[in-house]
Amino acid sequence: MSMTYTWEVSSIQTKDETNTDNATNKDAVIQTRWKKIGTDSNGNKGEFVGATPLTSVNTSASDFKAISELKESDVLGWIQAQVTGDYEVHVNAQIQKQIDDMAIKNPNLPWAS
Repeated sequence: MSMTYTWEVSSIQTKDETNTDNATNKDAVIQTRWKKIGTDSNGNKGEFVGATPLTSVNTSASDFKAISELKESDVLGWIQAQVTGDYEVHVNAQIQKQIDDMAIKNPNLPWAS
């Protein structure tokens, strides 16, 4: 069954960080909260909620993007660059498990009154 994924940033935290050039990156994003939502071909959905720390220490002042200029796609790009390999396999498996669990039923016991 095919799965379509969407991502959302739920929140960010910022602080001033000094980069390796001793310049201050004002209000640098240092923490993110996000979710990845999977929708199967039947419309069933599962989601994984995650948190990813970030740093701008290695970002030069000329490459630094001010918070007022940030778009969700910028932050998602930073997150997705870290949600790779085995971690991404784990995230997708948890989404699939939620969808699979939707098929589990808890019927009343036929002999119970």
